[in-house]
Amino acid sequence: MKRSIIDDKRSNAMQLSAEELQRYSRHLMMPEVTPDGQRCLKAARVLCIGAGGLGSPAALYLAAAGVGTIGIVDFDDVDLSNLQRQILHGTSDIGRSKLESARDRLRDVNPEIKLELHKCRFSSENAIELVAQYDLIVDGSDNFPTRYLSNDVCVFARKPNVYGSVFRFEGQTTVFAPHIGGPCYRCLFPEPPPPDTVPNCAEAGVLGVLPGFIGMLQAIETIKLIVGIGDPLVGRLLYFDALKVKFRELNVRRDPQCPVCGENPTIFSPIDYEQFCGARRDEKAIPRMSAHELKQKMDAREPFELIDVRETYEYEIARIDGARLIPLGEIAERADELRRDRPIVLHCHSGRRSAEAVRLLQQRGFGNIYNLEGGIDAWSDQIDPGVPKY
Repeated sequence: MKRSIIDDKRSNAMQLSAEELQRYSRHLMMPEVTPDGQRCLKAARVLCIGAGGLGSPAALYLAAAGVGTIGIVDFDDVDLSNLQRQILHGTSDIGRSKLESARDRLRDVNPEIKLELHKCRFSSENAIELVAQYDLIVDGSDNFPTRYLSNDVCVFARKPNVYGSVFRFEGQTTVFAPHIGGPCYRCLFPEPPPPDTVPNCAEAGVLGVLPGFIGMLQAIETIKLIVGIGDPLVGRLLYFDALKVKFRELNVRRDPQCPVCGENPTIFSPIDYEQFCGARRDEKAIPRMSAHELKQKMDAREPFELIDVRETYEYEIARIDGARLIPLGEIAERADELRRDRPIVLHCHSGRRSAEAVRLLQQRGFGNIYNLEGGIDAWSDQIDPGVPKY
């Protein structure tokens, strides 16, 4: 019984050159792979969402393994703070598009493969078209809207979704594939967490080697599905604790009530995932100030308070001159320390936590209060490049 996700006609039509026979010789001698399995890899088309911490190791190993076509969707540029974990990129790539950096590195790893670069956000507008071009999706995203989007579109298209996520010292991976009997992401997480309760890597940090480990597992699962070997992580979530070096395996069942893959689905096309995950919650109710507007206030020596709601260790890495540190977790109980007779500008790393701080202070009667758009990152990009980015 054929288990590979690759059609026989496509794989049989692939010929391995003399150079490929030598390059993949350690694969070919394995009875589980053989030239037939290598032809499946050559025929395969895999889309990697993101060229960051998870996408880097996944793409590198898939390229080395001989996956014939690798698509990468990313819109970001390489930053110095990426290099601690995003091993597709190097110091000389800082400021370049991640796609360009990834292209050069992957071509060096394996010039035999084809690369398809999509410089855009993976969004509700383009996801169906992108996913339709590939056999399998490797989700290396770091936010909930993209995870729900990639899940739903893969369910619609009947394509496996190889999932991975990391947080500080913890990582997890699985394969979502309802069309072959497994659950989907919504079966595991029916509802997204409340906004701003689960920080991303930029806010919480991550051990640099951890995404490499989880991304490598994603590559392994991808290769198994393509070649048709082993026991894929369908219906099983693998959790890894790097501090204890311990694994846990959790069985995940398909939810018959799931609105996407259940017995009576109610979602048949992409929705507004930013709204679903609460990322657009009360946007109009949050007064905002740009970095340039803040700079104008500073230059004019207008009286106002600048409050940094990040954590102490972040404040030690980078700060805006004149900012006073009151971490988000303390802002409610320390509200009486703030002056109500002058404007207050709150900032964090990217603007998410400070938006929450604005809401908390609004509930306590503060009126003349603003969130710095883009946080200290925007200040570094637009006003003072001497402020380190992290």
